Amino acid sequence: MTRAALLQMTSGIDPAANARILTSGVEGAASGGATMLFTPEMSGLLDRDRDRAAGSLAREEDDRVLAAVREAAVKHGIWVHLGSLAILRDDGKLANRGFVIDDNGAIRASYDKMHLFDVDLPTGESWRESNSYAPGERAVTVKTPLGVLGLAICYDLRFPDLFRALSDAGATLLAVPAAFTRPTGAAHWHVLMRARAIEAAAFVIAAAQTGVHEDGRATYGHSLVTDPWGELLLDMGEAAGLGFADIDPARVEHARSRVPVIQHRRPIPTVEAL
Repeated sequence: MTRAALLQMTSGIDPAANARILTSGVEGAASGGATMLFTPEMSGLLDRDRDRAAGSLAREEDDRVLAAVREAAVKHGIWVHLGSLAILRDDGKLANRGFVIDDNGAIRASYDKMHLFDVDLPTGESWRESNSYAPGERAVTVKTPLGVLGLAICYDLRFPDLFRALSDAGATLLAVPAAFTRPTGAAHWHVLMRARAIEAAAFVIAAAQTGVHEDGRATYGHSLVTDPWGELLLDMGEAAGLGFADIDPARVEHARSRVPVIQHRRPIPTVEAL
């Protein structure tokens, strides 16, 4: 049995302030007995004003938030899944990139969000991630102290083929850091998280943004951990802060022996349209 910590944040427009929250979260997670900390999507900067945000963007090797979290991981002897940062690419586009950092500060894996949130909501909210971000092109798993972790980010949650590929590749845990809008969160957050866990017979760990942010957006919160049977082990509600959940690998084997969905998967044939 190992312990996971989740940091629920209300990230703002100042990367230095967000870095202080993150490093404090690393310390708190380690003090609480966690082996690994999970943080939300866009942990380092959440700003829909592109001109203002531009001055805070950096390449991976120059990103100060990433450097601060790597240093904190070493100091406190804990792994961190830094849910995602806005990383400047050489082509001028951005990557919505998550990082798995070990307790020596090494980056063990990174993942660029594959599915971009280009959506008009009934509330009048309109989002066009593809105006600034380039989509990732590969699925990623990585060995961690909690087990084999499959990486996803926020809107990826709605595309079950990604999670099938991750569990086919051996993932027993699925990370879904997020900054869900309130309307979509209220409608779909819990049911989709539980569905992905049940389909893959794997843990889902979803650290989320919450509250009203400096750039005016509002996010849903409810960072959660779901076990492989779809049982909620943690739901953090709307308050920012740290939450903890114990991860028992035996739950994966138990779920997969009761309903062997991984074993029963078959290739999907070409659809015959009649």
